[in-house]
Amino acid sequence: MNCRHCGHALTIPFLDLGFAPPSNAYLKPADLTQAERHYPLKLFVCDACWLVQTEDYAAREELFDAEYAYFSSVSESWLAHARQYADSIIGELSLDRDSFVIEVASNDGYLLRNFVAARIPCLGIEPTASTAARAEQLGIPVRREFFGKALAEQFAAEGSKADLIVGNNVFAHVPDVNDFTAGLKTALKPGGSITLEFPHLVKLLEQVQFDTVYHEHFSYFSLHAVEHIFRSAGLRVWRVEQLTTHGGSLRVFGCHDDDPRADDASVDAVRALEVERGITKPETYQEFQQRVDAAKYGLLRFLLDCKDKGIRLGAYGAAAKGNTLLNYAGVRPDLLPYVCDAAPSKQGKFMPGSHIPIVSPVALAAEQPDIVLILPWNISHEVVAQQRPILGPQVRFAVAIPEVRYL
Repeated sequence: MNCRHCGHALTIPFLDLGFAPPSNAYLKPADLTQAERHYPLKLFVCDACWLVQTEDYAAREELFDAEYAYFSSVSESWLAHARQYADSIIGELSLDRDSFVIEVASNDGYLLRNFVAARIPCLGIEPTASTAARAEQLGIPVRREFFGKALAEQFAAEGSKADLIVGNNVFAHVPDVNDFTAGLKTALKPGGSITLEFPHLVKLLEQVQFDTVYHEHFSYFSLHAVEHIFRSAGLRVWRVEQLTTHGGSLRVFGCHDDDPRADDASVDAVRALEVERGITKPETYQEFQQRVDAAKYGLLRFLLDCKDKGIRLGAYGAAAKGNTLLNYAGVRPDLLPYVCDAAPSKQGKFMPGSHIPIVSPVALAAEQPDIVLILPWNISHEVVAQQRPILGPQVRFAVAIPEVRYL
């Protein structure tokens, strides 16, 4: 396999999680009697541009289908994050009724609803029919397509280039990162701005966040790799914000490479951080597998100990990261009987691979578990705040990454 950005041969293995089903391919009861597709889940790192990437097996059309079950608006903290961003960027860029905003992978309208409320013309690009329909119900115009250079050329021909292009947690989901970035360049007005948010590779390494690895994520980014990709498309990163979302993310601000805006000091700061953490050193990646396996064995010891002692255990959050964790550890309903999730699109279904049933959060009150294992650790504080008043002070909450610990 060659690097999907620069074409360099990939010779440095990073992580091998065996075989797993697509992490958002939740199963209906009838599906349990059918064969389930599993694909190798492996990461490599390119020692030319330092882009971390999955080995290619699954096509995007299979991963992001009409029944895609991830709805961004389920998380109150993510909605608040989106509101804060919209308020800030509208003021910073002086966006008004004469402006035009495009969000790539607009999901269920969690972000663009804020621009609609501010009466700023906008358009969502969203290929999954399930989430696009929800956004359209909010009055958000949506193009139900995958974004790339061809679609961006249509916008340019129609005179619909954007003052702002937003992409939150979509860059990693793109199999052809060069075509996607060329689309950003093509669809952006002169003087326009791009903001992309994505989990920071530095945090994945530091916090052993291997459960963020799944087939829907084709790439894992450092600023170093993003700058390499942007430069090849005629774009430039001129500012970077370090965020706490998704366990530690970057928000990069991009522009055309001839834009007069000077680089902010934040760019050099993150570059220096990545040099310090060894992002461009092979040995940084070669020890990661051992740390992942230690986290896996720690989870299994915890679950087996709970079973031996008769401790009542439940889980919260049927997130994709939870599926990666449970499938790599080989956890089944005998060790974890159910997972609660607030998304109606997941309730009544089963976790892919593990076949653990997904139920409504009201089941927690009925089951009265001793311990609740929160699988989406990135929103653990939100879950505890919601569930503690319902379950009472005696229940304990835990997460499994980077090791099992109580909150």
